[in-house]
Amino acid sequence: MTKQEAERTAILTAGVVILALTAVAFWLSYAHLADVAKTNGLAASNARTWAWPATLDLFIVAGEVLMFRAALRGVTDWWAIGLTVAGSLGSIGLNVAGVGAGAPRLHYVVAAVPPSAALLAFGALMRQVHNLVATPANDGPAPLAEPETEPTAVEVADIEVERVPDPAPTVPELPPAPLPVTVSPVPPALLDHARKIADTHHTATGKEIDPATLRARLGVPPQLADAIAAQLA
Repeated sequence: MTKQEAERTAILTAGVVILALTAVAFWLSYAHLADVAKTNGLAASNARTWAWPATLDLFIVAGEVLMFRAALRGVTDWWAIGLTVAGSLGSIGLNVAGVGAGAPRLHYVVAAVPPSAALLAFGALMRQVHNLVATPANDGPAPLAEPETEPTAVEVADIEVERVPDPAPTVPELPPAPLPVTVSPVPPALLDHARKIADTHHTATGKEIDPATLRARLGVPPQLADAIAAQLA
């Protein structure tokens, strides 16, 4: 297992633990806030008693989801942080206030622990996700650096050339007479097609088409292209 894989495994494990912690904390906090709502004006409706804590805890859920999305993108979403902090502080405050005045101190601690633990644990998870996204993977072998090739100067040594006396004048040999060129017969259809190409070339450039261009356009052997050019002239 590479270091990057180990880090991801650790973060996934911590994420599962934090999700479990958050679920338990939400259940304890939600139930306590429902009791607070029941003893403070909403006792007549059981549905409203259990719906009222959602107006606070859903801020936490929305903020944490947006914070997780921002962490995956490697950015900081202050609105998401604000929602999470506002919802968490409100939940802590109302859980503590719901204990009532004159209660033992441990009762206030018990009421404050679930939302506080959920807030701190989620903040720690987001910090690790930020670090993981910001750190590039460097576990693979480093690529071999290509050797820098520098041009080498070629030194040419001085070569001593032995002076050779001029040869006796000789009568230059005449080049052999060129062989007669046999012109291959050109099919009429190919000749008509070549004439269209030549006319198009003349219209576009104002010049007569040369055999090399004609051969390239037709895709025929050089001798056949010369024969066609001769008949087009």
